[in-house]
Amino acid sequence: MAILFAVVARGPTILAKHAWCGGNFLEVTEQNLAKIPPENNKLTYSHGNYLLHYICQDRIVYLFIMDDDFERSQDLNFLNEIKKRAQTALPYVTESEFSSVLAAQLKKSHGFFSHYHHYHRINCVHLYHCLTSLWWIYMAKLCEEIRKKKLTLTKDMREQGVKSNPCDSNLSHTDRWYLLVSSTLFSLFKILFYASRFIFVLLTSLFPQTSD
Repeated sequence: MAILFAVVARGPTILAKHAWCGGNFLEVTEQNLAKIPPENNKLTYSHGNYLLHYICQDRIVYLFIMDDDFERSQDLNFLNEIKKRAQTALPYVTESEFSSVLAAQLKKSHGFFSHYHHYHRINCVHLYHCLTSLWWIYMAKLCEEIRKKKLTLTKDMREQGVKSNPCDSNLSHTDRWYLLVSSTLFSLFKILFYASRFIFVLLTSLFPQTSD
């Protein structure tokens, strides 16, 4: 959801309105119109789970009720568009005629909101693939380094007649720590990889695909 209810009013008197869905939007609007001063200004009110964004100019109030997921810059864009249309249309059209203008703007906002979510979903997928690709590249290099190091140590131990045991006391302190730390890092990156899958699912759930 994005813009749920749109109103153009002169003081407390509603000139045109349109609701995208059912709700007590008219009651909420009437309560808040009484709070808006007649001076030119723009402000945001919070009312329960809703946000009310408005612009007041020349005693005409242009107000939208929205959920709090909508982008702030787009709020102002839609309000300014309604204000621009209302300034030329309202003196000559009926409430029902301008309500259709509000309906068109609400439909436009929902189209933007759907694209906004889809854009973030694509970004999440791209970020996930970039991170996992980097992790797999690093882990592949790490595994290769561990393999080479183990081969070198095994060869040295065989030449010295020592059993192939990474914890053997005949190994140098540096070699023992290298093997232990490398193996630990490899296990850690495996955990991070599976954790990234969970994060990916979480992010995509926050930006689900929406229909117009």
